[in-house]
Amino acid sequence: MLLAEAAATTSTYTSFDIYVLIFTVVIAIAVIKQLINPRRNLFALGFAGVALIVFGIMDVVMIRGW
Repeated sequence: MLLAEAAATTSTYTSFDIYVLIFTVVIAIAVIKQLINPRRNLFALGFAGVALIVFGIMDVVMIRGW
């Protein structure tokens, strides 16, 4: 009983999680800079937008595991 309860509350936090959060912030900054720029590069904006969505979903799943 005690082992089952301890296994249910274990954290999946690793030091790599911090890097994922930092990469998400960097990608968000890139998307904002592309939106502000009057000469938009649509390929870069689309690529960064998809990457931001993927990293955002990954962040949500990662943080729920903590």
